[in-house]
Amino acid sequence: MKMHVLSGGRLRMKRHIYQPDADRSETIELPVASILLRHAQGNVLFDTGCHPSVVDDAEARWGGVARAMTPIMGREDNVVSQLACVGLGADDIDVVVCSHFHPDHCGCNGFFRKATVVVHAAELAAAKAENAASAGYLPVEWDQGNPLDLIEGEKDLFGDGRVTLIPFPGHTPGLTGALVTLDRDGAFLLASDAVSLRTSLDTDVVPKNTWNVDQHHRSIAEIRRIEAGGAAVLCGHDDAQWQSLRKGADAYE
Repeated sequence: MKMHVLSGGRLRMKRHIYQPDADRSETIELPVASILLRHAQGNVLFDTGCHPSVVDDAEARWGGVARAMTPIMGREDNVVSQLACVGLGADDIDVVVCSHFHPDHCGCNGFFRKATVVVHAAELAAAKAENAASAGYLPVEWDQGNPLDLIEGEKDLFGDGRVTLIPFPGHTPGLTGALVTLDRDGAFLLASDAVSLRTSLDTDVVPKNTWNVDQHHRSIAEIRRIEAGGAAVLCGHDDAQWQSLRKGADAYE
């Protein structure tokens, strides 16, 4: 199995969301990642990043969400374009695993018409709740008509221990990560926004965009346990880590 790190966009947000002691005027740039897993049983995307249209008019697609996170990427900085670097198109994706249904993680779901979307049942319920829009859930992003495979606990995606989906609630009710085991490069935990920035794991700082603090702490404890077992934790939006990763056709194996 191979793992490719692809760009799903880039955002600018207020730094104090992740580091509460920062000045409220200070901003931070956040990479958005989509992870391609090329498994013998199918091609999997873990998260699909931002929709390409937000480059031109984020508010038209995101409404008020665009005031909280501002896209700052180029026209080719999306997972649909990025797949070309490994010789794939949208119809070559068999499974999309959505860590959660915020627009910077599921924005390109609609391009993958042949894919089943795997998501936690609690995340779907949160996206359908009466106040969902105020919590950042936008139907134009997550409700694209793909077949859904709802999970409620851990799931071995292919039954061989290579891709294990693990719930990490806290940032959202149904946030799910993936423990990926590769032959040459070892284990990687795709943590998504359970660990947006490495500082959340290292210092116990709770981001302001956390849905449930107690569940966040329990998820962080489990992520630390998995990391202690030898897995490399890939954060959801950490720019320093992003700069250090292999990307595009330069795969982990």
